[in-house]
Amino acid sequence: MLRPTAREVKPLENYKIEVLFNNGERKVFDVKPYIKGSWYGELNDPAYFRSVFANGFTVEWANGQDLCPDELYHNSVPVMTE
Repeated sequence: MLRPTAREVKPLENYKIEVLFNNGERKVFDVKPYIKGSWYGELNDPAYFRSVFANGFTVEWANGQDLCPDELYHNSVPVMTE
């Protein structure tokens, strides 16, 4: 099976993102533990964090920060539907 890829992403509160994968799963990933150092530290700016976009493979930000697609998928939790 091919790894799921990010089709859409929506920034959430508290440095989390909701990702829709190409397999139809919608999951939430917590970016906060990654926001350290000079490279990922830029994500600490709320306006910049909200500029996240899906590139058809994973999620990234304008200055090149991205997340490993496997980590994005496997370390996220399914969105609970009501």
